[in-house]
Amino acid sequence: MRRLFVTIITTILLSGCQTAEDGLTTNSTPVAVTGPAASAIAGDMASRLAEQIGPAGTTTLKMEKDSSDFATALEAALKGWGYTVITDGKVGKDVKPVELAYSVDGVDGQVLARLSTPSVALGRAYTASAAGATPASPLSIIQRN
Repeated sequence: MRRLFVTIITTILLSGCQTAEDGLTTNSTPVAVTGPAASAIAGDMASRLAEQIGPAGTTTLKMEKDSSDFATALEAALKGWGYTVITDGKVGKDVKPVELAYSVDGVDGQVLARLSTPSVALGRAYTASAAGATPASPLSIIQRN
């Protein structure tokens, strides 16, 4: 009987700890990052990805074909680091490319850039301006097994 009473009291107390409906949201909006901001973000993210996925000479990356400024800047930045980047889907017989997904979203007036491969995911918030972009958060790294 005593256990039942303790359980009921605990349940009543914990029910008051629920979050209101106007709490944190996970909404983000795709945003078009152009010009110097796209180049700055792509260059920073490409260098951070290079630190995580290994040597450029042995790694081929496969991206979806996209004509956005960010996609173009990211492809150029990765090639600048020495990676072979495939965007047309045509892969050589002996080549096993690493799938690379990316997204650029607007969150709370900042730009959230994310790169993801099967083994690692990177994310960072930036403050974008007409002259470029500066990191507004530390780099987030998620290692996958």
